[in-house]
Amino acid sequence: MTKEKYLDMEKQLKREPNPDKCPPGIEDFPEETIQALEIFNYLGDRVYPDVGYTGKDYTNLPVLMQIYNIQNKELLLDTLLRLDSEAIKTSQEKIKREFDKVKSKNRGK
Repeated sequence: MTKEKYLDMEKQLKREPNPDKCPPGIEDFPEETIQALEIFNYLGDRVYPDVGYTGKDYTNLPVLMQIYNIQNKELLLDTLLRLDSEAIKTSQEKIKREFDKVKSKNRGK
């Protein structure tokens, strides 16, 4: 659920939003995090038919760091690697679910 959906839902229910239950919006993050998310989205994906998503292509990272005038390179790299790790994990889980679905379908024949 996004922050906007949560606030809309609370408004429709005529309730006061609870800050502890409200998911953060992009504007709630520090500027460095927003820049890292933007850079992450600009990086290309490495995807292979048999394996799926294997991570971001960091070829253009130096150019993007210059464009965004990144000062804290260590924080940026840490954030990018965490995002990439989560994206790889999500991709692997999706492929496994699809494989298991096909495998169980073939067992039934």
